[in-house]
Amino acid sequence: MRAEILIAFAALVSACSPGDQRAAAKHDSAPAAFWIGSYLYVSNEGSDDVSVIRMPGDSVVATIPVGKRPRGIRLSPDGKTLFVAVSGSPRGGPGVDESTLPPADKAADGIAVVDVATRRVVRRLPGGSDPETFALSPDGKTLYVSNEDASTASVIDVVKGIVMATIKVGSEPEGVVASPDGNTIIVTSEGKGEIAIINAATATVVATIAVGKRPRSAAFTRDGSRAFVSAEVGSSVSVIDVARRRLVTTIPITSAGAKPMGIVLAPNGKELYVSTGRGGELAVVSLDSAKVVGALHVGARPWGIALSGSGTELYSANGPSNTVSVVDLKTMRVVHTIAVGKLPWGIAVSK
Repeated sequence: MRAEILIAFAALVSACSPGDQRAAAKHDSAPAAFWIGSYLYVSNEGSDDVSVIRMPGDSVVATIPVGKRPRGIRLSPDGKTLFVAVSGSPRGGPGVDESTLPPADKAADGIAVVDVATRRVVRRLPGGSDPETFALSPDGKTLYVSNEDASTASVIDVVKGIVMATIKVGSEPEGVVASPDGNTIIVTSEGKGEIAIINAATATVVATIAVGKRPRSAAFTRDGSRAFVSAEVGSSVSVIDVARRRLVTTIPITSAGAKPMGIVLAPNGKELYVSTGRGGELAVVSLDSAKVVGALHVGARPWGIALSGSGTELYSANGPSNTVSVVDLKTMRVVHTIAVGKLPWGIAVSK
């Protein structure tokens, strides 16, 4: 199949004039069937769009307008559809007097559905009030969305385009993650310093567990037995026994000024990678020793992070610097810094 694609691509290029060939290369405008390699999709909260980066490479090949304040971003299991949470609520955060902010534009709330082949928004799903992040079920048919200003999580039927359930969770819900089998959902609550564990089959909260202050993101082990939760103000990662529904231990993130934000588990299951926000670093945590064993400066206020399909590279969205850093995990070096849109927030990677 790959050989057929390459032959078709060669035929297409040979049929073009030299000028046409240069234009196609410059704009990366070939049909999706001809794309080779991985792509990064970066949600830019400040410019209301998604940057598309071809890998290996070091530049944006397309920009997709998706709606106001895009944050959470994920690809469907088959890689053909990109989901992006968009919100009409104004940006706030710690220390901001919300009474001075403009009113929310609720008509702008939702989940933008992007066709990867055409790089266009083709649908808009409901996402509850002020959708921030979300998890996708393993079959790609259900979204679990955090509604930051409503202290709820919305369950969305992707096919029907309807809200199937609204679940009450702790205040300022943010991070959402589904277990590998799709049976358990975790939602972090920034305001209450806790996580809600949700039974996906019944759409009910079955447990709440206190974690570090201002929990942001979460990640499961591959077998779903444990989960890890980053705590921005707590400067730590909480380790959760999912079956017993209890906190096992707390791992301090010791880098200077660390405010843990994004979190991903290494493919070998032995390390965690944690972005440290205002600390400007990527921290590496050994799960055997429950300690930080390495740190690397990646950019100003790194937030969303993601691994390449091979697990050898990590990508970090560096908010105020308007860049994405590409980290070689073997050498622990930043090998590329890529300019993207304004205030990059989240990253999705085609595998």
